[in-house]
Amino acid sequence: MKTFDKLLQVKSKRGAGYLVLIDPDKQEVDRAVETAESCEEAGVDALLVGGSLLFTQNLDLLVSRIKEKCNLPVILFPGSTKQVSRYADAILFLSLISGRNANTLIGEQVMAAPIIKSIDIEPISTGYMFIESGCVTSALFISDTRPIPREKADIAAAHALAAEYIGMKCVYLEAGSGAVYSVPESIIRSVKGYCNIPIIVGGGIRTPADAANKVKAGADFIVTGSVIEDNGSKDLLKEFAAAVHQKNK
Repeated sequence: MKTFDKLLQVKSKRGAGYLVLIDPDKQEVDRAVETAESCEEAGVDALLVGGSLLFTQNLDLLVSRIKEKCNLPVILFPGSTKQVSRYADAILFLSLISGRNANTLIGEQVMAAPIIKSIDIEPISTGYMFIESGCVTSALFISDTRPIPREKADIAAAHALAAEYIGMKCVYLEAGSGAVYSVPESIIRSVKGYCNIPIIVGGGIRTPADAANKVKAGADFIVTGSVIEDNGSKDLLKEFAAAVHQKNK
């Protein structure tokens, strides 16, 4: 079964899926493996691996070690074509549709596509959208784009609908790592009202209650990263998983 189909199965069975982001620049390999094992035990549905930059040379090692110790799907969440590993199960094939930078819309994708085909990992076409979060995040700065204003839910919905019509498999509403504010529920509801493809929401989600509110607003998958890096206890992971998996209640 393809990784994307597994995610859809999770959504169907549990109401929504919980993904944890591991940034190779913020966790050493051994620590990342420990985090992955804790995630699996706590009920996390899949792992994302990636970040805005890549200082480490250990991406392949990190992903391969995680796959040795953990049965969760490992999905690359790349900041550039440098963040591709043959050991991953899939890659979010991101197009930054909220911006007007041709390189992040299609340039990086053209460079990455032959590499992805040659190493035979599954691409998951994803419309990537930055939502204003109260600060300039690393991803926002690196991409040289502006975010969609927090109060402009109609603009967010139009972008997401365009992604669906183009043929993308899902949309990712991103506040960014270290965001002051997470993606507003009003934007999630608006996008859900217009689109029939899954909605991933990440950035600035600091509590299980916040995650639950995003799911109630229409998020199909919740991503946490910084809060787990700062306090990656198994108990907190279990609380997040329980909050997201609302069909289990």
